[in-house]
Amino acid sequence: MSSPASATSVLDLVREDLRAFAGYKSARTDKVDGHIWLNANESQRANRADVDGNLRRYPQPQPEALRARLAEVYGVRAEQLLIGRGSDEAIDLLVRALCVAGQDAIAIAPPVFGMYAVCARLQNARILEAPLRDPSDDGAMWSPDLDAMRALVLEGGAKIVFLCSPGNPTGERLALADIAAFADSVRGRALVVVDEAYIEFAEQDGGDAPSATTLLDGRDNIAVLRTLSKLHALAGARIGCVIADAGLIDVLRRCQAPYPVPAPCAELALRALAPEALAEAQARVREVRVERARLYAALRVTPGVCRVYPGAGNFLLARFDDAEAAYHRLLAAGVVVRDMRAAPQLGDALRISIGTPDENAAVVAALQALENAA
Repeated sequence: MSSPASATSVLDLVREDLRAFAGYKSARTDKVDGHIWLNANESQRANRADVDGNLRRYPQPQPEALRARLAEVYGVRAEQLLIGRGSDEAIDLLVRALCVAGQDAIAIAPPVFGMYAVCARLQNARILEAPLRDPSDDGAMWSPDLDAMRALVLEGGAKIVFLCSPGNPTGERLALADIAAFADSVRGRALVVVDEAYIEFAEQDGGDAPSATTLLDGRDNIAVLRTLSKLHALAGARIGCVIADAGLIDVLRRCQAPYPVPAPCAELALRALAPEALAEAQARVREVRVERARLYAALRVTPGVCRVYPGAGNFLLARFDDAEAAYHRLLAAGVVVRDMRAAPQLGDALRISIGTPDENAAVVAALQALENAA
């Protein structure tokens, strides 16, 4: 299928029927002041379970204090950022806003995070694939075939390209120069979405790896996904965001549900982004990096482990002589890991999150016990 003519703005990639879509106008849409609030049909009395008595009110559609703080932490402008229910909601919004059902397509590089394909299927968008390249050299990382992904845009008509960096479940990190060059090569044809759920755990030249948000100036066809679920330990609060061109953010907000961020979750997130909490998060990063290297070294010499891939996230991907036996031996030891055998190219693989030193030692001990029992 041939691709459409080039757009002059990322907004030209938005579904034509949604470009002027106003969305739902909630009782909190208009910024008005008062001391007697009777515009949202809320309860006049608080629930006894609500200690502070604030939950009877609908929350702000985009909590202003949290949006400003996230923008500060990520080094972007508040108007470039939309808060949602984890990264998953942002993925869904992007697919729904840009892809016409039964007509448009997304491009992915499997094995990769499954929500890209799930959201595409729910929207009845085509899914085009350019598989990741499994390195032949021991100690090397997986890599995307960006030339093949470019062809999926220019020849296949993909409207959104999802790049996961660090990759999940494979752990590779893409160089910013490669992302920039790729985005420039598909400008006017596709939006490049860089999923950085694990970027804080990645290293470059002895320091923290830079974010693709640094590429946004001058490139309106890049969007970046960030989350508080991983580094900031708030998976249960479901707070994530998409960072992109301000005009695209405005479109996505109009497509979003009226009250996506529960007030208690927004308050938790603000506390998690306070300076002292960020310092604790950086300590967790340092521990993960040390333990990742230690677990990588231990797995490489563990009998039954065929291969361990170096990773830039808070997990490692490993291949096994008998992944079924390894998985169940770990379960018997009380260790739950992610079975990746149903994923493309990973029929013998398990993904292991980096735990505490004791938890990582338990992984190695369980796998060594499997060999001893054989």
